[in-house]
Amino acid sequence: MPAPVSADTDSDSTLRPPGLLKLALEGRAPWEFAALLAAAPWLRQLPSGDGHPVIVFPGLGVSDFSTVPMRSFLSDRGYEPHPWRQGFNFGPRHGVLEACVEQLRALHYRHGQGVSLIGWSLGGIYARELAKEHPDLVRCVITLGSPFAGHPRATNAWRFFEFVSGQSAHDPEVIAGIRQPPAVPTTSIYSRSDGVVAWQCSQNPDLPHTENIEVRASHVGMGLNPLTMYLIADRLRQPAGRWQRFEADGAKRWFFKPTPARAEPAAA
Repeated sequence: MPAPVSADTDSDSTLRPPGLLKLALEGRAPWEFAALLAAAPWLRQLPSGDGHPVIVFPGLGVSDFSTVPMRSFLSDRGYEPHPWRQGFNFGPRHGVLEACVEQLRALHYRHGQGVSLIGWSLGGIYARELAKEHPDLVRCVITLGSPFAGHPRATNAWRFFEFVSGQSAHDPEVIAGIRQPPAVPTTSIYSRSDGVVAWQCSQNPDLPHTENIEVRASHVGMGLNPLTMYLIADRLRQPAGRWQRFEADGAKRWFFKPTPARAEPAAA
């Protein structure tokens, strides 16, 4: 069972959104996409997957169009990727989570096996919450720059979230619930140079089935970055029920940095 998490958010009061310099570095996203295209021959040499289904959730304010490169990569590697098919992601409005559950159940029934969930930014929150509610349907969860820890206002997107979703970004009970990791293998891919989300907000607690892996990427370009694609392929190809944490051995140490999971305070 996941470790208990405190609903107290006072410890996050000193955490601030990324500064202007990091925000300006978000302009490198087109170069990350160019790097993905250049790395395509190398990525095609990665081991093929086992064909299991994967749902990819887009970030705040964008649609399935943003995940086309990732889904194309997953399809090329032998998986069956699916978009979320709900238009632009403007937060968990009425009916959104219900539709996600229906899609998850349908894919699990059709394939007769667990579905992997990948979420970019806010999409990672959906992936985690679905896995918490239906762990028997989910194989693993991978999030990219998702702000599930810390305080939502330690991001540069919280005002936009409140505007488009009509919901508050400051609800201690909701924040505490979001922090809790799923009971399935869960990987958080994050970047210390993220210009939208403070990297501390993407840190899983220290549990046998959780991990945090640092990459050099922007927030906007994380789902287009070839290093991220490599990690996703590496995590998805693990046999069901035999998940292990990522090891940056050999040359991988130059590109990836698995980091110790953060410790969670016990509930009072």
